[in-house]
Amino acid sequence: MVLAHDTEASLLAAVELVNSGEDPETLLTLDQADAWYARHRYSGRRDRTEAELADLRAIRPVLRELLTADRDTAAELVNRMLADASATPRLVRHDGIDWHIHAVSPDQPLVRRVLVETAMAMADVVRGDEMSRLAVCADDTCAGIVLDLTRNRSRRFCSTTCANRIAVAAYRARRRG
Repeated sequence: MVLAHDTEASLLAAVELVNSGEDPETLLTLDQADAWYARHRYSGRRDRTEAELADLRAIRPVLRELLTADRDTAAELVNRMLADASATPRLVRHDGIDWHIHAVSPDQPLVRRVLVETAMAMADVVRGDEMSRLAVCADDTCAGIVLDLTRNRSRRFCSTTCANRIAVAAYRARRRG
C-alpha cells in the first residue's frame, strides 16, 4: 500500500519531532522549531513562544507511544486523541498542496494540530495494516523512531549517523577477527 501524501508528511513530521528528543537533542530553540515547522509545511496558527516550544517538546512521549504501539493499541490511542480534540475531518487545499485532510481548524494551537494530524495519519496506517513501517532504530544505542517508506521495507536506522556507526563497528569487528 502506498500511503497518501498527507499521511506520509504527518508521519515524517511526527517522527522528526520524536527523534528531536534523542541525543543530541535538536529542538531547543525557537529557530529550530521554526525550521521544523517550515520543513514540514505546517499551516495555521503559530504562536512562536517559549510556551509553544515547551508544549511541542512535551508531546514527544505521547507521539512516541503512538508510533511504537501495536496495531490495536494504536487504534485506541488514535480514537482517544481524535475524541479529545473534537476532530472534524475536512478536505482542504493550501500553500500549493492539493486536497488533503485536516481535522482541526487552523486557529487551534500548533500542538493540538500536530497531535490530530499524526492521529489521522496513524488511522491510515492502522487501517492499511502498515504498522511494520514504524520501528525503533536498529542501533542498540539509539531509541530513535524509523519510518520506513521504502518499497521493500528495508530501512532499519533512524539516520545516516546510526547506520554509519553500525557499519563502522561491523568493519572494525571484521578487521579484529
